[in-house]
Amino acid sequence: MMLVEAWGLEFIKGFGRFFMQPLLYYAIFLAWLFGLLRVKRERKDFHVRVYDGWLDIRSLFSSGIWLGMLLSLVAIGAGMVVTKDVIALIAWSTVLLSLTLQARFLSPAYTLSVAIFGTSFLARSEWTKPLFASWFPTLAEANVTTVALLLSFLLVIEAILIEKYGGQKTSPRLTVSKRGLVIGEHLSQKLWLVPVLLLVPGEGIRSFVSWWPIFSIGEQTYSLMLVPFLLGFSQRTQTMHPAALAKWTGRRVYLLAVLLLLLAVGSYWFQPLAIVVAALAIIGREWISLAARLYEQQRTPYFTKRKDGLVILGILPATPAEKMALQVGEVIAKVNGIAVRTETEFYEALQRNRAFCKLEVLNEAGEVRFVQSAWFEGEHHELGLLFVPNEHMDANVG
Repeated sequence: MMLVEAWGLEFIKGFGRFFMQPLLYYAIFLAWLFGLLRVKRERKDFHVRVYDGWLDIRSLFSSGIWLGMLLSLVAIGAGMVVTKDVIALIAWSTVLLSLTLQARFLSPAYTLSVAIFGTSFLARSEWTKPLFASWFPTLAEANVTTVALLLSFLLVIEAILIEKYGGQKTSPRLTVSKRGLVIGEHLSQKLWLVPVLLLVPGEGIRSFVSWWPIFSIGEQTYSLMLVPFLLGFSQRTQTMHPAALAKWTGRRVYLLAVLLLLLAVGSYWFQPLAIVVAALAIIGREWISLAARLYEQQRTPYFTKRKDGLVILGILPATPAEKMALQVGEVIAKVNGIAVRTETEFYEALQRNRAFCKLEVLNEAGEVRFVQSAWFEGEHHELGLLFVPNEHMDANVG
């Protein structure tokens, strides 16, 4: 009974320590900043924002929490002990990498690799040891196998989040192609907070079976700490629906994570493999990003002027276009029975009937479907569609 009470009290304390983590509040600030920059760019390109500035903060908390709780069970069950200095080093590397304003550098492939290299080399090197000893006095005592395992598990979570959410609610943009033509693209820039309950050395609970925890020695006591890990993802696409490229990327990140997990398990018996995990994580994640860009370059831009109609670059929320279930990437071939190829033709055809709108739409496979909607008094006078402008960087909302 006393053991159960001790664990219950430690769980409550562990969750309470979550709100004492500075990285939690920095993550909220960073999500707010990303949202502000996104809205500013959307207004510049389209004179209207697509999603409100709070979308990034809502996304921060809505996707990774349940995966973090699942990882917590795995981490505690496996007895993975992480020192406070390792947690602090991961937090600092997250902050420093975030200064690039590139969310993809917040992948655990980078942030936790820094912690592995810091633990393996910087905390032990004669040149950097005095500095690290003053800031992270117990870093050299950390077990890099634990960090390598944590990196691998978080990379699995990143792959799941990319595949499931990476292509949702992306931000449409305008850019100029190599030929000088205005084309559209979608930017997927996501931040996910993954809270993980970890064991840290210190006053609290004792191990209660001989094999647990596997990465500790003797009768050491531990505390529980709910640690916020900030994961990031960013990717641009001009040649396909952003969800398709996100799934393409997510599957490759998953394969990389599985490979790293096998090496991390092997590092329990041969510790230098943990350093291999860190090196391969960075190389592999960079290769996936580069491969995605090369894959894009080999294809023809999709969001551009077309002969068969107007391609939908973006859809504003809570507008008739969203209610009509129109999708990004679909092509509007006819409006009220009139073929349209330019925005001007689209507007003119739309004005032919002020009470009713019927569209002939082609999906990405070229299949035809018809959608229609009545115009009601007080409803938005525009459909809420974003198109690529015909000639210059002055987009309109249809």
